Amino acid sequence: MLEIYNTLMRKKEVFKPKNTENVKIYYCWPTVYNYAHIGNFRAYIFEDVIIKTLQFLGYKTNTTMNITDVDDKTIRESQKAKISLSDFTQKYTDIFLSDIEKLGIKKADTIVPVTSLIDEMVAMINILLKKWFAYISDDGSIYFAINKSQNYGKLAHLDFSGMKNSVRIDNDEYEKETASDFVLWKAWKSEDGENYWEKDFLVGETTQMLKGRPGWHIECSACNLKYFWPEIDLHMGGIDLIFPHHENEIAQSEAVTGKKFSRYWIHSGHLMVEGKKMAKSLENFYTLNDIEEKFHNVKKEQLFRSLRLLFINGKYRESIDFSFAKLEANINTIEKIDELVKRLAMAEKNNSKKWVKKEFREQLQYFIADYIKSLEDDINTPEALSIFFNFISFANKELDTKNMSSDEVKSSIDFLKTFNQVLGIVDFSFLEENTIPKEIQAKLEARNSAKQDKDFSLADSLRDELLSLWYKIVDSREGTRLEKI
Repeated sequence: MLEIYNTLMRKKEVFKPKNTENVKIYYCWPTVYNYAHIGNFRAYIFEDVIIKTLQFLGYKTNTTMNITDVDDKTIRESQKAKISLSDFTQKYTDIFLSDIEKLGIKKADTIVPVTSLIDEMVAMINILLKKWFAYISDDGSIYFAINKSQNYGKLAHLDFSGMKNSVRIDNDEYEKETASDFVLWKAWKSEDGENYWEKDFLVGETTQMLKGRPGWHIECSACNLKYFWPEIDLHMGGIDLIFPHHENEIAQSEAVTGKKFSRYWIHSGHLMVEGKKMAKSLENFYTLNDIEEKFHNVKKEQLFRSLRLLFINGKYRESIDFSFAKLEANINTIEKIDELVKRLAMAEKNNSKKWVKKEFREQLQYFIADYIKSLEDDINTPEALSIFFNFISFANKELDTKNMSSDEVKSSIDFLKTFNQVLGIVDFSFLEENTIPKEIQAKLEARNSAKQDKDFSLADSLRDELLSLWYKIVDSREGTRLEKI
């Protein structure tokens, strides 16, 4: 039985979606004005693990995420680049989608640029105006009145007694101490240039056309109302989004529908860099490109799996500390995982024994039972990884005995695939049949013969020749094999 920590209730709860065959999940994704940084990817990998865990445990998920392609930052940076907002945000959307693919993050079933939701946002704001949850200010901006929302502050557990007095806020991001009426529709300003819409809004019994653009918080509520109306099962995001973004989502969504917005809320902790907050001023701010350049000698797909491993080797609700030394350690770990897959591939190729020992079968059952238990305990990935690595040690020891049957080898490969449904850190391409050219294979056999005849000079010469042809000789307990470099 899956238990998750619900931010709303501040405790672990049994996960009970409204319909296990259609679990509605929403998560906030990037504002596409620049390259995403590794702190962003920590949150996106956490969301990926949550979804894959639900799927692994038998839930049928229905996922939607937004792309914020209009706000202060996207407008400002597109103008600096002297290109249209749509072309500018499309560039960084494409880069982002490419980056998440590198990290093994599955795309949401529905990906929504918020500029495609303008009409939905306007319709929602008009409902809020009609219900007196919103009002139009003198400059033509529209604000949500938080004093009209009975439960405002319940997600962030706000104590209004210590708040600073402020009428309204039109910034997208602000601190708890200045919680005030927040903007739903921003009146056009000259610095916005051509980035605006002209829409009709309710003013009493009539309408008034207002020139402007949506605020940040309304976009996610409108996206949910369009694709999941009126309730969702699970909302995810980084801990920094609890306030004001998610708090404001709840207020405006529940004001429109009169129903509970989301049954569960899950938030991931911060990513620190060597114990410090990541910031450009501290020169510890890294994008995926920066990581690739730093580790240019490491195979890219191996590097991406190593970064994913680093992020899931910590509890999702806690802060994780990143360092290049830790990433190097995880690269070494990924190499050991790859070596096991290669050993299993070799053993499967050279083995015809057909049986599964009782002790072997029982041990696998223990592994999978403990693995599922760790995932059901608030998706405890560190514990799940511990079980995964215990299995790797077990499989290596079985291979060392040279008494592993072909059925046991296949079972071990299937087990790795089972683990990997959630973890996403194993490369199974090593199992594919790689055809070695006859002339290359002949050189390997000649090298092996020279080594057996103790003609080490010839053996070394043939080894170097193979290296020049981009083939590496690997000697292991299972025999000698060639790997394409």
